[in-house]
Amino acid sequence: MIVFLKCFPASVCCLLPLFALPSCASAAERPNIVVLMADDWSWPHAGSLAKDVPTYADLLAGAGYHTGFSRKGASPSKHTYRGTDPFGPRLKDFKAFLSERKKGAPFCFWYGSGAPHRPYVLDSGKAAGLNPERLALPPGLPDHPTVRLDLLDYYAAVQDFDREASFIFTQLEKEGELENTLVVMSGDNGMPFPRAKATLYDTGTRVPLVVRWGKQVKAGHTVSDFVSLCDLAPTFLEAAGITPPKVMTGNTLFPQLKSTRSGQIDATRDHVLTGMARHCFPYPRQALRTDRYLYARNKNPEKWMTGRRQGPPQTFDFSKRHWPKGAEAFCFNVDPSPTKQYMLTHPDDHLVRACWAQAFGPYPHEELYDLQKDPGQRHNLAKDPTRAEALRTMRVRLDELWSE
Repeated sequence: MIVFLKCFPASVCCLLPLFALPSCASAAERPNIVVLMADDWSWPHAGSLAKDVPTYADLLAGAGYHTGFSRKGASPSKHTYRGTDPFGPRLKDFKAFLSERKKGAPFCFWYGSGAPHRPYVLDSGKAAGLNPERLALPPGLPDHPTVRLDLLDYYAAVQDFDREASFIFTQLEKEGELENTLVVMSGDNGMPFPRAKATLYDTGTRVPLVVRWGKQVKAGHTVSDFVSLCDLAPTFLEAAGITPPKVMTGNTLFPQLKSTRSGQIDATRDHVLTGMARHCFPYPRQALRTDRYLYARNKNPEKWMTGRRQGPPQTFDFSKRHWPKGAEAFCFNVDPSPTKQYMLTHPDDHLVRACWAQAFGPYPHEELYDLQKDPGQRHNLAKDPTRAEALRTMRVRLDELWSE
């Protein structure tokens, strides 16, 4: 497998020119395509389109591919003219999907796992034999037993996704299709914890990306180019011998997949743009991420609708696998969890005090983080006079890239 170190979700638009590569696949050589998509899976833990914009699954179906999905698809979406979802019909599982294809037909399958999305079974991590003392805490979370056990349950859910992937790999082997299948494992966004999911920090936007494609891809090397999940669509079309439509903003990953070396492959892939309009509550933001800096710009932070009601925070009993539905439960755009509840109900705890404002307070108008010295993005340098030139450069570059 090839591992991508710098992958960001599909909300990222990579504004680089499309590579003009010749088609690699004849009709008889077209690979199968399987995407295994985790839900709320951060690195390194291992929107709706307009109806007239084609999806890669629709283009592949038009070229004779058998398409379908299990678990979560792309809904809500206006692309329902081939069934209930842009990925095709929903099937019980991958085995059922394979049983419905015509003999010899290439296939494109999307597995939208619910893991490691919340809710978790409380203490499932301990039950799985995981040790809370061996955890490396993500930046911005207090080192408290409640947090460590919550993270352990998250890791147990990551293991669930791993087992689901193993089932699909086993089915590919049984069908004799593993070596002719381009398999992608990734996640839609970061982990469901404060200062992670629904933020523009790495814990919210950086996700794992692993690709396996038999002899077509050299095993065991790591690429450090910045890539986005929107790059997958033109990559799949390239593999199937289909020219990507110009409307696609992503860029094929063939140069990275076909490279036999690790490290940076394409020097122009030196950044990504990320953005957010809302999660549960609107909070428009934009960010530019390079190797050296993360620059974020937050629009109207003083008008942020946090969803927090007056008075003490609402509490929930997570031991019953209860998944709260009300707006208060998702206040500050953070999913309900034991970690969030502990932090909100103990704001004066010395462990929480250093993390509270960055998890639940309003964002400043601008943020600048030096990733070489501060990989966890905890120390905002936007008002540091010694970083004025870096701030200006990132500000201008974000404006230029966002306007393209």
